[in-house]
Amino acid sequence: MSGTHELAHDRALLSRTSTAERVADILRTRIAEGFFPPGTRLSEDGIGGALGVSRNTLREAFRLLTHERLLVHRLNRGVFVRVLSVADVTDIYRTRRLVECAVVAGLGEPPYALDGLAGAVEEGRRAARAGEWAAVSTANIHFHRELVALAGSARTDELMRSVLAELRLAFHIVDDAQGLHEPYLVRNQEILDALRAGERPTAERLLARYLDDSRARLVEAYARAVVGGAETDEKAREG
Repeated sequence: MSGTHELAHDRALLSRTSTAERVADILRTRIAEGFFPPGTRLSEDGIGGALGVSRNTLREAFRLLTHERLLVHRLNRGVFVRVLSVADVTDIYRTRRLVECAVVAGLGEPPYALDGLAGAVEEGRRAARAGEWAAVSTANIHFHRELVALAGSARTDELMRSVLAELRLAFHIVDDAQGLHEPYLVRNQEILDALRAGERPTAERLLARYLDDSRARLVEAYARAVVGGAETDEKAREG
């Protein structure tokens, strides 16, 4: 009887965790979309009421997203969307280069399943024609998720989902979305063309150069934005 009671307890925990994971998925998407910008305090009452979930479920979702480095808990203040440091942004790109280039290097013989990559390239073009630069950013993220998906590894997909979600926190700080993302529409196409031609070493070389250039541009822009924002906050406090 005792064992049955323990299983019933485990089932309740499983149900709650499953709900928490679904809540975490919703919040992760909203954070990625900029609905909750970096530095935003997340209200347990407001979010829990809007989603119709218990405080315990919401706290478990917060815990999951804190583990993914999207949220941070500040003692006696609450839970906030994380603000990355410049070192964080650099480290994200270091991880991306290791993973994405390894995926391309490890591809077998062509042809490759490139429909997802092609769809992301076209998605980016449509958004650029409409001047929707946040959507261009999203399409670019989709391109790199599809690239990593070529490995056929659920673990790698999960890692990149977390890394790219964290990267979006940096994009939300930097205002120059067009300047950051427009140059890479052409470069995404070049990588796709190389893979279509079965030229895997060329695609790997293009990707490595792409990531190095993207890191340099974003780190420079992010550093300016973070320093400028800190100076503005300091002047406001002094005033």
